[in-house]
Amino acid sequence: MRFKKILIIFILLLSVSAFAFARPIMSIDCDPNMSVSGLSQNDLNTLVGLCSQKVNDLRNQANTLSSQIQYMDTQIYLTGLQIEDTKQKIITTQKEIDTLGTRIEGLNTSLDYLSNLLIDKIVESYKQRSVSLITILLDSIDANDLISQVKYLKTTRQNNQNLLLQVQETKTNFEEQKNLREEKTVELNNLQTTLNQQQTNLSSQKAAKQQLLAATQNDETIYENLLNKARQELAGFSAFTQSAGGGLTTFGNGSNGWYYTQRDPQWGNMILPGSSTNVMTAGCAVTSVAMVCKSYGQNITPATIVSDPSKFIGGDLWNWAFSCSGKSTDWLGSNEDQVKSYVKNNTPVILRLSVPSVSGLHFVVAYKWDDGKNDFIIHDPYYGPDKNFSDRYNWSQVTTAIAIH
Repeated sequence: MRFKKILIIFILLLSVSAFAFARPIMSIDCDPNMSVSGLSQNDLNTLVGLCSQKVNDLRNQANTLSSQIQYMDTQIYLTGLQIEDTKQKIITTQKEIDTLGTRIEGLNTSLDYLSNLLIDKIVESYKQRSVSLITILLDSIDANDLISQVKYLKTTRQNNQNLLLQVQETKTNFEEQKNLREEKTVELNNLQTTLNQQQTNLSSQKAAKQQLLAATQNDETIYENLLNKARQELAGFSAFTQSAGGGLTTFGNGSNGWYYTQRDPQWGNMILPGSSTNVMTAGCAVTSVAMVCKSYGQNITPATIVSDPSKFIGGDLWNWAFSCSGKSTDWLGSNEDQVKSYVKNNTPVILRLSVPSVSGLHFVVAYKWDDGKNDFIIHDPYYGPDKNFSDRYNWSQVTTAIAIH
């Protein structure tokens, strides 16, 4: 009985000790104030999933300045997590490449050794090939000697065959490891490209937050005014496309190769962030900016821009988002001569048009001046590439011109 009591007490002590020294279980939550450094790969993966969901939830919340800032903070934090995740993958992949390099070097050394050994064996076998069974029989001292020489020849041939197989296997392994290292090198380069893009996104997201705070002076009333303005813009875009008619379609890449249409099925049905309106209906600004960025060799499409909600207020591409990476933006007003000077200098200019007849708004890109026709050549996101400006519009409809250069 006493033994049982002692055993129970011992088990209880072990349980308490294990509990006391166990690693505390931390509840992981998407908290933008939590440091991302030092997190394990599993924790990073968990947080990326949680924060992605939180970003989606915040995107659908009531559109107030505070919710917009919370959304931006969470998006910035998520991008930071993705950067940390990519950095860890880069470190792991680089270690794998280094390990493969060491392995390849060892296999190369083994292959050289085995190849030289095989050559020596082949030479030796070649010298022995003139030895006939009659010669062995005549040279043998007795039956045991004859059997020994025959066994030796058979063993030598078998060893040579095994050596040949070993060389072939080593060579195959060598090639496999080289191919694997090449694949890992491509993977590493892709990860580095991803990291660079993520870091660019992070800078853009941080800048967008600061620009929003500056534009609103961190004031809900000012933000509400901006939101109302955005809704009016969307209504104007919708009025224009409703009047124009037509549905999803494509027009090719245009004469200079960088034309996009807002009606492209690839992105036409994508919803502009913070709204219920799609790109085909109200994506002329988005499409115009994407065209200009592409003209500078940047891998930007309307879908790229729409995928970044930090560039929008209430579905409208906000003023600071009229930009391309590494370029400056000039707001020119409606001075035709000034626009003409930019276009003649091979700088495309985005034109904002007001079309009172349909209470509509529209954006196009002027990229060339035709002296013979005394007219701008434009890419129209809705009607197609390489159009004469005056065929559909007149300069009195231009309210703003934006040069990104």
